[in-house]
Amino acid sequence: MTSTIPPEPKRAAMMVTGRRLSYLDFGGPGRPLLALHGHFGEGRTFTRLAGELGPSWRVIAPDQRGHGRSDSPPDFCRTGYVEDAAAVLEHSGIDGAVVLGHSLGGVNAYQLAARVPGLVDALIVEDIGAEVDGDLSFGLSWPHRAATRAELLEGLGPSAGYLEGAVREYPDGWGLASDPKDMNASQHHLNGDHWKDWLASDCPALLIRGSRSVVLGAEHARDMAARRPRTRLVELPAGHTVHETVPVEFAATVSRFLGSL
Repeated sequence: MTSTIPPEPKRAAMMVTGRRLSYLDFGGPGRPLLALHGHFGEGRTFTRLAGELGPSWRVIAPDQRGHGRSDSPPDFCRTGYVEDAAAVLEHSGIDGAVVLGHSLGGVNAYQLAARVPGLVDALIVEDIGAEVDGDLSFGLSWPHRAATRAELLEGLGPSAGYLEGAVREYPDGWGLASDPKDMNASQHHLNGDHWKDWLASDCPALLIRGSRSVVLGAEHARDMAARRPRTRLVELPAGHTVHETVPVEFAATVSRFLGSL
């Protein structure tokens, strides 16, 4: 697949139960693909993928609640995330889309397919399981603000590489686009057994696992693919952030799956 220049997305926003929900629409005449990022991510995470997929697919990528330019909600319950995703599609006039999600976004994607099946034509789930037991409490020790960007990145320690794109300058210094306290609360709601939701839909699904992932184990991924009909499992040489570590291979894998629909 030939890489293309990423399209310039349109930034838009909508109100959901009194909250601002911001999203990027990469436009084009193609079929819709809703892309849901993971914790500490945002819609622009999928800019490169939108360019790789080209005009055949119209990528719409929200900043999910409490992330990027979207407001924080009173809580980060599972139902809220799913309702937000459905609202973005409805607001965009879309009654059926392929839904792709990484980590947090992956659970949101397959729960959307389970709970509002008419909206989801196919699923792409990146490196998250049907059982989730994560911990983001380490982020509570990160600096809230720092005098310089470099100082903030230093304070983020080993996580700086993953969070570099989430750094912002505020009137009182440099900080993250997502509050670690919110992300920790969101992770608590995400943890649990979601097998019922994973198995509730039967649309075509692609499960992508990073071969070095410590989030989605190889045996669990194989079990997910075996137990759910019409599910294809692909492993790529990466850790948890497959789309970022091997972006060309990730986009090619996604493109092949989309071409098979």
